[in-house]
Amino acid sequence: MQLDDVDVGNRRITIGGHVRPLDDLTHRTVQDWLDHRRNRWPNTANPHLLITQKTAVELGPAGKLWTTRATRNLTATLERLRIDRQLEEALTHGADPLHLALVFGIDEKTAIRYADSARKLLGSEPEMGPGRSP
Repeated sequence: MQLDDVDVGNRRITIGGHVRPLDDLTHRTVQDWLDHRRNRWPNTANPHLLITQKTAVELGPAGKLWTTRATRNLTATLERLRIDRQLEEALTHGADPLHLALVFGIDEKTAIRYADSARKLLGSEPEMGPGRSP
């Protein structure tokens, strides 16, 4: 991912060619990282969003090993964080599967499962039209 893929002002990020809105948590996290990056490596010409001390003087991205090491021995794995983040978004935005699909670029069936889980946690069932059952 390159710096040009992040539009902090318009709260958008481009992932795999798809433009997605940035939720509040991700927006703050990206802003914090960009501030840290700018303060730590003010003269870097590296166009990648994630860089390290080594890659700051190069033009390549941070490697997979770096991200693996950065998250090693954490109780919260990247997969758990992803799941938690999607569920938290569902809880704070009214369990709307369309919103989840748009924000995270997930399959509609996955978005519906997260929305259903959020509704159960919130203690409300989805409204059903005439002749429909859950």
